[in-house]
Amino acid sequence: MAEATATKNEKTEQVLLEVIEVLQDGQKGFAEIGEHLKDDQLKKYFLAESLKRASFRGDLENVLHREGVADVKQGGSASGALHRTWAELKSKLGGGDHALLESAEQGEDEAKKKYKEALDQELPLPVRELLSTQQAHILTSHDYVKRHRDALKS
Repeated sequence: MAEATATKNEKTEQVLLEVIEVLQDGQKGFAEIGEHLKDDQLKKYFLAESLKRASFRGDLENVLHREGVADVKQGGSASGALHRTWAELKSKLGGGDHALLESAEQGEDEAKKKYKEALDQELPLPVRELLSTQQAHILTSHDYVKRHRDALKS
């Protein structure tokens, strides 16, 4: 029985590390895209979302710490770094806020996917509840970004 618990804990740890990675990508992406946005309201929203992703990440890292994972080192994913570089290039090429919001929405699609995959796993109830709460915010944020992107279409 102890072996099954250990395997379950390892699975939970792996799921949380994957979500933390996408949150770190989101944190960096929102901050970087926010710096390039021209619209002040969107800029403020993006910087606030960057902080929200950091908060979500901290909540998940606390769960891991309680489970005995001493140090969570995540730097984001390679695809996230590539995505942010692409968004910055679009900005420099004059893509404007629409192009930046398009990039942000793609990042949010990745976050939505990662949360869905996480919640498809068998997880302890407190972890599932935390991820569900965070997922609801991610979905709302995605829709906000998409609405503003669509409003800027030429």
